[in-house]
Amino acid sequence: MEIRHLQTFKTIVDLGGFRKAADHLGYAQSTITGHIQLLEDELQAPLFDRLGKKTILTETGHRFLPYAIQFLNLYEKAKEIPGNDDDPTGTLTIAAPESLTVYRLPPVLHEYKQRYPQVEIILKPSPNREALNRLRTGENDLVFLLESEWKEPDLVIKKLIDEPMMLITPPAHPFQEVSAMTLPALVEETFLYTERGCSYRMLFERYLQENGVSPRATMESWSVEAIKQCVMCGLGISLLPSIAVQSEIQEGKLAGVPWEEPYSVATIMAYHKEKWLSPALKAFLQMVKQHAMRW
Repeated sequence: MEIRHLQTFKTIVDLGGFRKAADHLGYAQSTITGHIQLLEDELQAPLFDRLGKKTILTETGHRFLPYAIQFLNLYEKAKEIPGNDDDPTGTLTIAAPESLTVYRLPPVLHEYKQRYPQVEIILKPSPNREALNRLRTGENDLVFLLESEWKEPDLVIKKLIDEPMMLITPPAHPFQEVSAMTLPALVEETFLYTERGCSYRMLFERYLQENGVSPRATMESWSVEAIKQCVMCGLGISLLPSIAVQSEIQEGKLAGVPWEEPYSVATIMAYHKEKWLSPALKAFLQMVKQHAMRW
């Protein structure tokens, strides 16, 4: 089982076909086919089914994929060993939700790239805890989440800062506070949700459910920025982190009501307990901690 065979397998999965993988890797398609046949011979089972023009993983392929990813990640990390802590190299794959990607991480990333230009950073959007699965398989080196605090035995989970939430409304909206007194009014509102799986969406839905409130209408968007624009236009109200709306509130484009219910979220950083902390990752973790002290 050779590294190049695993690279071929992973590329076919990522790109969705043998021909695309051949073009991407610079191989003849017959070479790609040969790599997969060698893997299948070792595993004694097929890795792919070809259904018309589609190439899909078999059950064996699905089960083999996490191991292939781990092998490839170990290979990449092993290549970093000759480096030193003062001049790290390699690649960091970081997952974070939109709010943190836009409002927390840019200063960290900017300083890091200035100090360690040899490190390649891959920043992946991550709206929910699915990123933790990729952390366990080694696809992600580090994950940032907006979550309530929790513990998992195989992960190092560090809370960086509590994140206040704001119920945002168009300017001149009648809400002055969020409490049991305003619950009946919430029933009449259209609520603009972030996509399913987002922690603060789940917190608000739980709050409404526990208080027997069901908004008359809802809309869903993957984008925090799109939600803010919709609220500005009077399409409804939403619950978002304060860091994502403070500028618009100061400019009078939105009104904001502090969320003071007993549900809260925090910016949380997580990585695998058994993960080798490369010089590049150690430097990034240290820089995040320094910035978090100023948040």
